[in-house]
Amino acid sequence: MDIATIEQAAAAEGLTLRGAFHPTAADAVPGLLDGRPTCTLVLLGNVGPDLWSAFAAAPEYGDGAPDPLNRWSERVVGALADALGARPLFPFGRPPYRPFVAWAKRAEPVAESPLGMLIHPDHGLWHAYRGALAFAGKIALPAPGRRLRPCDTCATTPCLTGCPVGAFTTEGYDVAACARHVAAPAGADCLELGCRARRACPVGPERQYHPAQARFHMAAFLAARRAEARA
Repeated sequence: MDIATIEQAAAAEGLTLRGAFHPTAADAVPGLLDGRPTCTLVLLGNVGPDLWSAFAAAPEYGDGAPDPLNRWSERVVGALADALGARPLFPFGRPPYRPFVAWAKRAEPVAESPLGMLIHPDHGLWHAYRGALAFAGKIALPAPGRRLRPCDTCATTPCLTGCPVGAFTTEGYDVAACARHVAAPAGADCLELGCRARRACPVGPERQYHPAQARFHMAAFLAARRAEARA
């Protein structure tokens, strides 16, 4: 098994290889189900709109059941794991949750942005992680390159001033204010095109999500907030 084979298999299903690393005990990566330790962890996800066409054509997208993207991810990443001899791991599901943010920082040059989301030097804020493959074998990986965090050289931080209701500050994220705005008529721009603060980031604007993809995620955000309010 080599990393190029994994990358090609993932791409055929609409997923992008999001880096890989050889974990240590400090990374809290579980072993395989047969008891063997994980020697290589490969992260999978999307960059920009690359995943959208595959997901939008999948049965989960239109079946009306909850959590369509998570269910699609479980099916596709699970099938890849079976085909490649790996264990699938996911950033969602029941707690305790896997430390995907820490794994992402080990796998590729991402860092936290002022919005709290991980920023990539090329992809900006337009990327996500949908799962990981845990391998027993130690797969050869390219040497990690050192990249600067884009935010460190951003003088104006337009992401922090781009939100119409000031939901993002250096103190944190006001989720309630954000949700109220997106659900109101005044928030139609964010609902239809995606978070305005996220779109204000000058890194990787060509990788912004398509409107249908943005609407899907914003609708899921509002649905999650309504579910929390009912709980």
